[in-house]
Amino acid sequence: MSFQTGLSGLNAAARNLDVIGNNIANANTTGMKASRTEFSGLVSSALSSASSGGAGIGVEVANVAQLFTQGNISTTNNNLDVAINGSGFFQLTQSDGSPAYTRDGSFKLDTDGYIITNNKANLMGYPTDENGKVTSATIEKLQLPTNAPIAARATTTVAAELNLEATAYPAAGVTTVTPAIPPTPRATYGTTLSVYDSQGVASPVNLYFEKLAVSTVAPVVAPNTWKVFTTLDTANTGIGNIVFDSTGKLTGPPIGAPAGNADNVGKFGFTLPAATGIPSLNPNVAGDIVGPIDIVFDGTTQFGTSFAVSNLTQDGYTAGELTGLNIGDDGVITANYSNGETQAAGQLALADFRNIQGLTPLGGNAWAATNASGLPVQGSPGQGKFGILRSGALEESNVDLTKELVDMMTAQRSYQANAQTIKTQDQIMSTLVNLR
Repeated sequence: MSFQTGLSGLNAAARNLDVIGNNIANANTTGMKASRTEFSGLVSSALSSASSGGAGIGVEVANVAQLFTQGNISTTNNNLDVAINGSGFFQLTQSDGSPAYTRDGSFKLDTDGYIITNNKANLMGYPTDENGKVTSATIEKLQLPTNAPIAARATTTVAAELNLEATAYPAAGVTTVTPAIPPTPRATYGTTLSVYDSQGVASPVNLYFEKLAVSTVAPVVAPNTWKVFTTLDTANTGIGNIVFDSTGKLTGPPIGAPAGNADNVGKFGFTLPAATGIPSLNPNVAGDIVGPIDIVFDGTTQFGTSFAVSNLTQDGYTAGELTGLNIGDDGVITANYSNGETQAAGQLALADFRNIQGLTPLGGNAWAATNASGLPVQGSPGQGKFGILRSGALEESNVDLTKELVDMMTAQRSYQANAQTIKTQDQIMSTLVNLR
């Protein structure tokens, strides 16, 4: 029996050395999780002697447990490198279509723009709209538009925030005083910006503001009223009036039927139809710029300070090529384009398990789910129990090299001690055989 006891100790010590050696070999492997050998004793016991206990007959390896502790996060400055700070695994689809999970965030792009691992597995995530809002709870392979530029978008909304002088005289001047105040040129209060048609061709839009004189006869003009024009042509009747209250706050008119953006409901401004006198620089567009376009004046004021434009934006753009990307803490991939646009291109999805010790290593820094691990629970980074992401960084192996070297020496001495028990038992057997 002593031979078998010593042999079981040799086998267990050899297995322990294998585990330690694997840990040391992967000390520099990204996202690698160390393992440890767990032992249990073997006991020989008969039913008749159960109350007094049985004799020990050796040791066995009960389990090789994985240690899913957090590894250090090191900066790489590569935007496609991503580290998980906290719980969770990146979700992958391997080349054979089977799912896998990893903590290794060293991702690449293939020729079709898909985000892949070094083993050609596809990174999975949620589809989003261009603002980063998830549009489906079903994960899919994440792909960036690297093969073709993003299409141009026609302008649907122009937003203008400015201050109109409260002390400005009416545009027609004042003839009831001496000397008479001459008419105010329409160009005195004006600004311009470019809008885009459906083919991405920019065309200028001018906005001019004329203060109206107060009248009590038809058509009645209330105080604090300005007429808005898109041209300097004096024959142009303008696109409408904007009105302020006695505190300089804009009170109208409301946009009743937005042209292209429902978010404009309840805001103040005008809807320009397709034929508004806006010149088009695109020879493929006959006449005016393709419309309609909402011009929103929310935030515009009438105070006693000088005329000033504080914000002027529009939502159209020309076509653009992908120039770079960034992955946020919440996993949203933001793509940057040559036309100055930034749009979301998906969100990385994370998965976690009720029993992560039940995951089976697949190699290539990946694990597979089993019955012991349970089904994956999916979620977004930073939500619930899921960790946040760090772009431009990688999670290092959690192997403590110093501890592993000490454990290796201990395992080596254990192996030697078990070999010595076999040697001693052999000497005893030899003595017994040689008795005369």
